[in-house]
Amino acid sequence: MPQLPDDLDAVAVRRWCSLALEALGRERAEIDAINVYPIADGDTGTNLYLTVESAAAAVEAVFAAHETGATAPATADAVRAMAHGALIGARGNSGTILAQLLRGMAGVLADGGDAAHLRLALTSAADAARQAVAHPVEGTVLTVAAEAAQAARGEDPDLRTVVTAAYEGARAALARTPEQLAVLGRAGVVDAGGRGLVAVLGALVETVTGQAPVRGPRTASGNAAKTPVTVDGGSVVGLPVGGTPVEGVTEGSLPAAGLPAGGLPGGGLSAEGPLDCPEDGGAGPAFEVIYLLEAGDEQVARLRTRLDALGDSLVVVGGDGLWHVHVHVDDAGAAVEAGVEAGRPYRIRITHFATESGHDVRVQAEPAQRAVVVVVPGDGLAGLCTEAGATTVIARPGEPPASGELVDAIRRAHAREVVLLPNDAALRHTAAAAAEQARTEGVRVALVPTRAAVQGIAALAVHEPDRGFDEDVVAMTAAAGATRYAELAVAERQSWTMAGICQAGDILGLIDGDVAVIGSDVPHTARTVLDRMLAAGGELVTLVLGEDVPDSLADALEEHVREGHLAVDTVVYRGGHQRAPLLIGVE
Repeated sequence: MPQLPDDLDAVAVRRWCSLALEALGRERAEIDAINVYPIADGDTGTNLYLTVESAAAAVEAVFAAHETGATAPATADAVRAMAHGALIGARGNSGTILAQLLRGMAGVLADGGDAAHLRLALTSAADAARQAVAHPVEGTVLTVAAEAAQAARGEDPDLRTVVTAAYEGARAALARTPEQLAVLGRAGVVDAGGRGLVAVLGALVETVTGQAPVRGPRTASGNAAKTPVTVDGGSVVGLPVGGTPVEGVTEGSLPAAGLPAGGLPGGGLSAEGPLDCPEDGGAGPAFEVIYLLEAGDEQVARLRTRLDALGDSLVVVGGDGLWHVHVHVDDAGAAVEAGVEAGRPYRIRITHFATESGHDVRVQAEPAQRAVVVVVPGDGLAGLCTEAGATTVIARPGEPPASGELVDAIRRAHAREVVLLPNDAALRHTAAAAAEQARTEGVRVALVPTRAAVQGIAALAVHEPDRGFDEDVVAMTAAAGATRYAELAVAERQSWTMAGICQAGDILGLIDGDVAVIGSDVPHTARTVLDRMLAAGGELVTLVLGEDVPDSLADALEEHVREGHLAVDTVVYRGGHQRAPLLIGVE
């Protein structure tokens, strides 16, 4: 058993994130199953899991940077990484609110992790989350957060007392949510986001006390709370809060008002049908729009006003120039345009509820036989791969995708067989974990260990879904392996490399991951790299240009290849906002 902390230091924060991820992993399906508010799209548990996974990955990165040191990272570094990771990885309404809760806590815990600071952190978190929601509603995760903070107030100096009180307060508040929000009462469930927060606070209790707390909502008697489920004007007591059927109640046997008969994974009534009640606004908007936004405070204030007029479920969290925006609208384009006017939106995600488990009962399409999931470094290649029929995951500079994002992409591909192309050696373990998770869900997954985007392009070019799975995987692997890859990068500091000592600002040419050329400008370095790669032969050169690289460079390099290697063809793609100014592949 790990040593129990006297305060929330960096090591405790790391363990908290790990335990919270485990807890949400265990409860994800059950939380998804009770998700009826604000949209019955059955993904709250998954969204919370992905949000915490991103937070945990950010904390692990801080510890990795201190591996050679004798001491652990500073507490402030760990909690700020946790908050930042949650912000950039937040998914859905619930994940966005959780990110703001963690940000509110981090702002206080950076100054200290004792009992007094934790009380203030819980209050700060609850206040920050409520302020981030355009129209707060009681009976939601906001209420659970507020009650947790209230329960933790006092003068007791013991950290264990504070975290336990907060957890018990959250459990009691969760049990009352069906009484506060009619849509929950009719469905016979507690608030899904609130239940996720209870799981996160439970992980904090285990971190501090060393013992996992009792799961589920709390009642005066200590038993599982039960909430009546209205059926055609009557009432049937039997579904415990949390949505799990009790003995004698079978899935599909209680067609609750406004809900289709049937069940969801993890137990409970299906909540995919329309909920005709004031809280959810009936049919509601058609799209969920989410994006990260680089903008100032004044621009974000105007953005809030504009988005509030466009739709509902508006949550804007963040600060210090980086924000996470979530809104439900009918005009998705207008929501994105509002972000463009406010600053620079990116990692834009638009979900159409009617087709992706929203207001109408889903008619699940038959899975395709085979699909390809590919990680790409920019929007340009994402468009190219999408046109080729692949499901894409964008890896932004400094923001590699977590395994949960890859699993989500495999699910979106909706196929019996999936070929996964990570296109980055650093994603090998992440991709392997995602593949293993997908296999447990019945999907046959083959991981082709592509180390660069140009290898992924080569593999995708020879993909043939009509041939045998193993044959297709072998062909794609062979094409990737036959593609040598290079990229140009700008040196950030003076360093020793395989090609000698570089200075800050030098242009580095990396071939197969190692620095092979040190140059002073992009065109000359690119030509040198191409010559070295083509010296070993080749039939096709692939150039992927970064966002700020002019077309004239591609023209010059294409001419250079044509002059020195008559039998070699060149293809050029625009990669968009990617880490490297230029990617090169030679087949």
